[in-house]
Amino acid sequence: MGGAKPTKIESETFIKRIVKMQRKRKKLFCEIHPICYEISLQKEIFKRHLKDLLSSEKFASRVEKEKLPNIVASEQSNMIKRGEGIDIRTQENKLHNIILACSKMNGMTIYPGEVFSFWRTIKKATKRRGYKAGRILHQNKLTTGIGGGLCNLANTIHLLVLHSPLEVIEFHHHSDALAPDEGERVPFTAGTSVFYNYVDYRFKNNTNQTIQLFLWCEGEDLHAELRSESGFPCRCQLVEENHHFRKEGDKYYRISQIYQESIDHLTGEILDKKLVLDNRSEVLFDYALIPKEQIKS
Repeated sequence: MGGAKPTKIESETFIKRIVKMQRKRKKLFCEIHPICYEISLQKEIFKRHLKDLLSSEKFASRVEKEKLPNIVASEQSNMIKRGEGIDIRTQENKLHNIILACSKMNGMTIYPGEVFSFWRTIKKATKRRGYKAGRILHQNKLTTGIGGGLCNLANTIHLLVLHSPLEVIEFHHHSDALAPDEGERVPFTAGTSVFYNYVDYRFKNNTNQTIQLFLWCEGEDLHAELRSESGFPCRCQLVEENHHFRKEGDKYYRISQIYQESIDHLTGEILDKKLVLDNRSEVLFDYALIPKEQIKS
């Protein structure tokens, strides 16, 4: 009656489809309503505060204007991007936000055993504290929000740390394919994500000497220095391998592996090579701007 009995494979396929449909219909609590999102957000913020309160780690909090003599690493980059489709106002606001944040951490001194926390240093970026609406990456989409652009500052600090023996203990990655490369590809010019306060950037001074962070802006340029009492036996550099773009479904991704090499100052010998990022970043700019010779199947 009513046709042939379905096979076991057909039954399993039907069940999988039903489960898939149920999963699609089911929303996370934070997705139900903006109020639910705010409740979830405050819960995560409270959890981070509680975790820090119970932590045995000692957080860096002292700012010293007198500079330590040795420069471990330095960076300089322009903070204003110009081009078709770029809102110059959000770029200017980004620079404003970075200048504000730099004023809180310029000269931050991290003693042996101490931990540097991005958010514990600058506190929450709010309109009341003078921050403006800049460009942010939210749910893998570019939009605007108060404090936008601070990811650039966190990324610059991360670059300094990767060129030193310091230990990164918290890092969150977002796409580093936000815009086409300008000139030769340089790894880690973008890609560090921060969001108050539970998406933090942290590193630990696991050396036997005091270090300092200096961050300041001149015109449109962000300047950054990592300083120490004396030189370290090794210098560090970043090496990117297997860099290419790949299409997956209807999207393109930047693919690469980024390594930190530790090199003996005296002999130039590579003493250690450590993978710091297995990069798979969704391309968020016009696919037509991807260099065709860099696309691999």
